[in-house]
Amino acid sequence: MSELNLILLGPPGAGKGTQAGRLSDDFGLPYIGTGDLLREHRREETELGREADSYMAKGQLVPDELVIAMILEKIADEGDDGFLLDGFPRTIGQADALGEEMDKRGRRLTAALLIEAPDEVVVERLSGRRQCSNGHLYHVSYDPPKHEGVCDQCGRPLTQRDDDRPEAIRERLAIYHDQTEPLKDYYDERGLLRRFDGTRDKVEVHDHIRATLATLRLEERL
Repeated sequence: MSELNLILLGPPGAGKGTQAGRLSDDFGLPYIGTGDLLREHRREETELGREADSYMAKGQLVPDELVIAMILEKIADEGDDGFLLDGFPRTIGQADALGEEMDKRGRRLTAALLIEAPDEVVVERLSGRRQCSNGHLYHVSYDPPKHEGVCDQCGRPLTQRDDDRPEAIRERLAIYHDQTEPLKDYYDERGLLRRFDGTRDKVEVHDHIRATLATLRLEERL
């Protein structure tokens, strides 16, 4: 069976996390969320984690080459049949660097999966989230608690995270449009981009992605 080397793209709140979990289960692919990966290396005090800490302690961004080294190590350990990468690349420069390092290892991307959603949908989805201190999650419109502001499961108060406030979401979207959205053209020009409507039901989106990947594999065999 051919490799499935996939990148997930899309704005915050488009549903990438939901689809990532399903696709990882479907195809047995390691999910590589770069935020989680960085925290894992720091927690386990690996050589890469200590190096990352040295930058973060100074208030500096972790260099792209260090993040790519973590990604490639994870792929080498768990990604023989492919991988699902989320959160990287975020810029064209990062995409170039990742592609070059993968080429050196004889690997290539299968597809960049773009889950799209308009800004107003993203703001509605994220600004409506409420969470208790135990991590139980609700949405004021789509999945409200039985009693407003109180968790059904533990009775603790529900609050809105600071980064789920509309003004914070719009700031995140502005960064996405400026830095990450150009990756749509970047991967489209290379014949790798596949688009999905993130406003549709999550099951429909999942089925569409699965059908697209099945077609890609079939085309590879022909």
